[in-house]
Amino acid sequence: MTWDFDAVEASLDGLSVGDALGAQFFVPGSSVGELVAGRVPVGVWPWTDDTEMACSVVREVRERGRVDREALAGAFAERCEPYRGYGAGTVVVLHEIRDGRPWREAAAAGFGGQGSWGNGAAMRVAPLGAFFAGDTDRAAGEAALSAEVTHRHPEAIVGAMAVAVAAGFAASVRGKGCAPGELLDAVEPYLVDGRTAAGIRRARGLLGRPVEEAAYELGNGAQVSAQDTVPFTLWAAASFLGNYPAAVTACVRAGGDVDTTAAIVGGIVAAYTGVGDRGAVRGIPEEWLAAREPLPEWVAVR
Repeated sequence: MTWDFDAVEASLDGLSVGDALGAQFFVPGSSVGELVAGRVPVGVWPWTDDTEMACSVVREVRERGRVDREALAGAFAERCEPYRGYGAGTVVVLHEIRDGRPWREAAAAGFGGQGSWGNGAAMRVAPLGAFFAGDTDRAAGEAALSAEVTHRHPEAIVGAMAVAVAAGFAASVRGKGCAPGELLDAVEPYLVDGRTAAGIRRARGLLGRPVEEAAYELGNGAQVSAQDTVPFTLWAAASFLGNYPAAVTACVRAGGDVDTTAAIVGGIVAAYTGVGDRGAVRGIPEEWLAAREPLPEWVAVR
């Protein structure tokens, strides 16, 4: 298939800028009020594990045209820099893979053999969805494969599928306009009943409501689970699809796991907006992109 490299690059930039900016709000001195007023923290903004893992996903899909779980597990393990903010459980899984344990065993061993239902599979997957823009079945299937490498629980897998489909849909309607409910409609066929799916369905009834109410009802990632993270992020992406700064600011206002929610939302929304403003569509501000720590040299989108 023909890749839309502009959408993939924009999604990765949107994810990484959201991640890096969101992480600034774990640093004393950063002010939510200043961000709401349009004033961002002084750069450089380091990115976290969200971006590092997303870069590996992009590199592997770019090279192979699909998700090869063995190769992706090896890439995650080899490139894991724990100081980037990886969760303790993920560090254990990746270190075991690096030491030679099969990824299937390592990923399934945690949480009583059920595997993790954390939000890590969802946080890194939006650019994968942009790769498969226009083919939501493929986006969902490849996202599920990418999730299984570290997160074997069905909630985490559904969360990753939903984010990838949302990003792919956003990329496919870029320049065409999109009503808020349409993004959630695109995700609906891929929801498997459970807490994450229930939250995403509940998000539809909260469109048009204040950020704080949506976060209260849907979660803000504070529990670091797919079910506590993905519903709010899809609500935010649907609510602010044409306005990247507003979408990321909504994540900061909601609190919780801000770097991850902003990474997910940023990756979806930027697939639609791109960088800079186009009429009523507000993309990633150039100054935000310049403030983000440069991406690693080994990731090549094109």
